[in-house]
Amino acid sequence: MPLYIKDPEVDRLADELVGLTKTSKVGAVKTALKREIASRKQSLPIRDRLAKSLAMARAAGPYAPGDHKRETNEMWGED
Repeated sequence: MPLYIKDPEVDRLADELVGLTKTSKVGAVKTALKREIASRKQSLPIRDRLAKSLAMARAAGPYAPGDHKRETNEMWGED
């Protein structure tokens, strides 16, 4: 879905960024959005940032003890 913004200030800011970055308006807006998203994600509490990893670890279950080197070698047909 296209993004249409009819705001003179946003247009002026985008033009200023285009001038500074020597890129297209689309490229400038895309870069600015990516940087803002990354900044916001970085500022989230560590608990929120690790929630997905924690959920994956819980879904995987407890660590299974064993000889993982031997199991991997068997899987690849190595001695």
